[in-house]
Amino acid sequence: MIKWHGMGTLYLVATPIGNLGDITFRAIKTLKEVDLVVCEDTRVTGKLLSHFKISKPMESFFEHNEVIKARKIIGYLDAGQNVAVVSDAGMPGICDPGYRLVKEAIDAGITVVPIPGPSAVVSALSASGLPTDQFIFVGFLPQKQGKRCNFLESLKQESRTIVAYESPHRLIFALQDILTVLGDRPVCVAREISKMYEGFKRGKVSEVLEYFKSKEIKGELTLVFGGNS
Repeated sequence: MIKWHGMGTLYLVATPIGNLGDITFRAIKTLKEVDLVVCEDTRVTGKLLSHFKISKPMESFFEHNEVIKARKIIGYLDAGQNVAVVSDAGMPGICDPGYRLVKEAIDAGITVVPIPGPSAVVSALSASGLPTDQFIFVGFLPQKQGKRCNFLESLKQESRTIVAYESPHRLIFALQDILTVLGDRPVCVAREISKMYEGFKRGKVSEVLEYFKSKEIKGELTLVFGGNS
C-alpha cells in the first residue's frame, strides 16, 4: 500500500530491563516528541515517563485487548499522530502482542521505526559464555511438563545455542526436564539482568540444578543452554 504523507509513524521504543540508566538518549527524545505512548501496563510506563519528566497520554495494549486496540491505534496513525510502543521492559514486540500491531501498521502502509535498546535475550546470551555466533530464541518454555518435554524433544538436534525465558517458580522443573530430555549440557541462568541483584549461574545443567535447589528463586530469568554438539 502506498503511504500518504498525512500518516503518522509507529515507533518501537526499547525501555530498560532493570537499570533506568540503560535507556538511550534517542528513546527519551522519541517519547518526548510522540503524540501517544502505547504500553502493556500504564502504571509501569507511567513511572518510567515520570522519572524522565515526560508527560504523554497513554493507551494500554496487551494480549486480551489487542484486536480492538490495534484498530484504534491504527486510526490514530491514519489521522497523522505519531505513536510510540513500549513494553514493560526491553524491546516491544519480542514475546509480547506488540508484533500484531506492527503487522497491521505495515499492512496499512504506516512507517514503522525501531528505537533499539536493552534486550534480556541478547544481554543474557552475551554474558553466558556459550557460543554467540548462532542462536535461537524460543520465548517462554511451555508451563506444563508434558508439553515442555515434547517441546524440548523437538530441540534435540538443534546445534545452535538456545535462549528461553522462564519464571522463578518453574525454574527447577525446567532444568530437570532439560537434563532428562537433552542431557547434561552447559547452561547459564541469568537473573535480574541490570538490576541490583543481577546474577549469572553457569555450569552443567546438573550443577546449576543442584545450586538452585537450595536457593530462594526470585526475579526475571533467562536461560541460555548449549545446542547439540
